[in-house]
Amino acid sequence: MKKTLLLCALLFPGLLLRAQTEKPWSQRMAATAMHLWADSLPGHNWSYDQGIVLQGLQSVWLQTANNDYFKYIQRAMDRYVSADGSIRTYKAEDYTLDNILPGRSLMMLYNVLNTEKYYKAATLLRKQLNQHPRVPQSGFWHKKRYPNQMWLDGLYMAEPFYGEYATAFHEETDFDDIASQFILMEKYARDSKTGLLYHGWDQSKKEKWANPQTGLSPVFWGRADGWYVMGLVDVLDHFPANHPKRAALLAILNRFAAAIVKYQDKSTGVWYQVLDKAGSKDNYLESSASCMFVYALAKGVREGYLPQKYQAAAQKAYAGIIKQFIETDVNGQVNIKGVCGAVGLGGNPYRDGSYQYYTSERPVVNETKGVGAFMLASVEMERLAHLNQGKSKIALLDSYFNNEHKHDITGKAISFHYKWEEWDNNGFSLFGRVFNNYGLRTETLNQAPDAANLKKAAVYIITDPDIPKENPDAKFIEEPHIKAIAEWVKNGGVLLVLNNDTGNAEFTHLNKLMAKFGIRFNENSVNRVVGRQFEQGAIDIPNGNTIFKTTKKAYIKELSTIQVTAPAMPRLTKGNDVIVATARYGKGTVLAVGDPWFYNEYTDGRKLPFDYENFNAANDVVKWLAQQISTNHK
Repeated sequence: MKKTLLLCALLFPGLLLRAQTEKPWSQRMAATAMHLWADSLPGHNWSYDQGIVLQGLQSVWLQTANNDYFKYIQRAMDRYVSADGSIRTYKAEDYTLDNILPGRSLMMLYNVLNTEKYYKAATLLRKQLNQHPRVPQSGFWHKKRYPNQMWLDGLYMAEPFYGEYATAFHEETDFDDIASQFILMEKYARDSKTGLLYHGWDQSKKEKWANPQTGLSPVFWGRADGWYVMGLVDVLDHFPANHPKRAALLAILNRFAAAIVKYQDKSTGVWYQVLDKAGSKDNYLESSASCMFVYALAKGVREGYLPQKYQAAAQKAYAGIIKQFIETDVNGQVNIKGVCGAVGLGGNPYRDGSYQYYTSERPVVNETKGVGAFMLASVEMERLAHLNQGKSKIALLDSYFNNEHKHDITGKAISFHYKWEEWDNNGFSLFGRVFNNYGLRTETLNQAPDAANLKKAAVYIITDPDIPKENPDAKFIEEPHIKAIAEWVKNGGVLLVLNNDTGNAEFTHLNKLMAKFGIRFNENSVNRVVGRQFEQGAIDIPNGNTIFKTTKKAYIKELSTIQVTAPAMPRLTKGNDVIVATARYGKGTVLAVGDPWFYNEYTDGRKLPFDYENFNAANDVVKWLAQQISTNHK
């Protein structure tokens, strides 16, 4: 493949350029990042500049399942992280929140790979927060060398990592502190007239840049507000639904969104370097803040944190970003211009935070904050494309019949194997993200299914029912469950059943349920694969398949085949074997596969050769399921 691409580049450079220009903007900017910083990201020290680029690349990896992005992130982290979890150039005693942001990449790598060094390195950063200096009201200083100062930047640098760590390692009490950081900063930095937030707050009011009455810096710098609101929408991803301060964070986000759209430039759709001074001398349209606002608005809408009306503002802004700031050079490389360089407050030489100071920092091309933020914004805009298909309905994953447990690194027993929240090979995290891309919210059912708890679901997913060797407390699908599930399907529900091969799943009770729909899983195991002989697990998909419309070749190993009788029908076969079947039952629909299939090991791009399109297949299936929801309820 690489030789072919090289030959094309030498003989037909125009073809390669056209291929690149057909890709989404997120992927084109990712290619720029990996070209500009092929050997290492800018700077020689552990820093937030690397962190924001890696966050952008992580979002592109999750959207594409292209392993090139994952490998780049891992190489970038491995340049700093030693086997014992120490981090080269990192000094905890500096107490700077800027050093926390790259920890999000450590969290991702640990969650995916379960490699202990990433856990140790992330824990090293988490320990910094235990000792980090705070203002008397308990907010983190931005840096030790900036005493008693909170900057908006710090909320993005520290809080999402803080939340991810708390979620992964069961430190739920930390969410009170996380919420307090945002609440405190809004309380002291928000301007009641504009609704915007000032860049910095000096609690001591001693800094030359600080207003002697309020302690606030003089102006509204765009990227500072961008950091704050990106941190807020990212923290909400992990915030417990029943936490008493969650409502306060949502209220802050909604107040901020209302304020920021008022200062969106009407002609271009983007924002100025100094937000409330459009048209003033030396002020300029700035790209990194514009990308950050697009990211926050689009994600806020997609997640339901913000009303749908903000989608129009995000779309207008994103179109403006492409027009104002994105250019393609003669080599086909995409560049982002209009990025404010690094700015701050205080220090030596002294930065006074004045209007003249911010506008004197002229924009540059391909600065890390712009590159990273543009990738994040672009992926969020891509994720809005199919949002209306699922219409915020629920994809409910069974965790009653499939409920294995293990102890994690903290020693706590956790449910695992085909779970939405699992990032490693066993998990459904990427599959869940695909559901989210099609507008479906993912939830888990930990109780036995019945008429009441199935009522909220548009899609119900049963995967790999337990057998006693996997779970001594295995729960079987019994007659009351069969009655409840069948009645739910008859009334318009969409049932997805992902079984397994014989010896790895329960068949007898599951097949009693499936008999309602004319489907039976055979107690066999086909597509046995030896080692890495992937062709033994290949499934070729012919043109015109009504479910797999974009997938030509997929991989399923060790699956049970299917027998079908009316009303079921085969949808994908290999030779004489039925691999995928569907059935109409009343107003509802059933889709069955004899393998969990869409777990991360075979969808996230890290294991299979490039020509296997399991991630495409997952997208095709979810799109088809979303269409059934609409059809069933007409």
